[in-house]
Amino acid sequence: MKPVNFDYARPADVGAVLDLLKDDTRLVKLIAGGQSLGPMLNMRLVQPDLVVDLTSVTELKRIEERADEIVVGACITHADIEDGRVPDVTRGALPKVANGIAYRAVRNRGTIGGSLTHADPSADWVSMLSAVGARVTLRGPSGSRTLPVEDYMLGALEADLAPGEILVSVTIPRLSGQARWGYYKSCRKTGEFAHAIGAFVVDPERRISRAVFGATESRPVVVADARHLIGEVDRTAPARDFDAATADATLADGGMADALDRQMHVVALRRALEQAR
Repeated sequence: MKPVNFDYARPADVGAVLDLLKDDTRLVKLIAGGQSLGPMLNMRLVQPDLVVDLTSVTELKRIEERADEIVVGACITHADIEDGRVPDVTRGALPKVANGIAYRAVRNRGTIGGSLTHADPSADWVSMLSAVGARVTLRGPSGSRTLPVEDYMLGALEADLAPGEILVSVTIPRLSGQARWGYYKSCRKTGEFAHAIGAFVVDPERRISRAVFGATESRPVVVADARHLIGEVDRTAPARDFDAATADATLADGGMADALDRQMHVVALRRALEQAR
């Protein structure tokens, strides 16, 4: 199939994008990499009056490295992170995750902001960025606001994006030299959507111990203080203190009713611990 006819705009700055979004008499869709929106247009699952191309907005491609964090624009691609064009402040976590997203052709075009805003529960970024404690910054008619990645995703394919707002950047904390992390996803074959994701970050210097169960039916299950769940993570026995029963109960409390589904997610987190870096 082919998309319906629509108008097309390619603004040069965020202000111009916000001006185009003000018109509530027509359906406006933003496109950057187009890895999700493109197929939806072709199948006519969305039928916009106007498509706004973000690829000429320089601000959305900026990278600002600070002492304790890095701010990356929403249009930074997965390949930018994989190939090291974005300075790594996560001791290898984000490049590793980027390398496992779909296929290279998708990584060349797909963007970090597009992935988060599409809010697919099986996507990689929402799980790993929640584990490291990243935040998103949104801008709209009322100004800017910042919120944690795990709060930005409200549910399957639903992001906390008010009318007229866009995601402009993602702020990623710098992990200390003592930090440990792990990420594992279960897929039947390379490039396929994940069926279960386990992620964790332990950073004693920042007093952080976080675990995430991703690829659920809705938003990831984030354990903000996971010390009771994953124990002490070290090089010799990263999964020694993992409490599978508590992990299962956490998922059940989070609304995951199917026992087999819970077991897949518990195993995914255990394997993330076993692969701790």
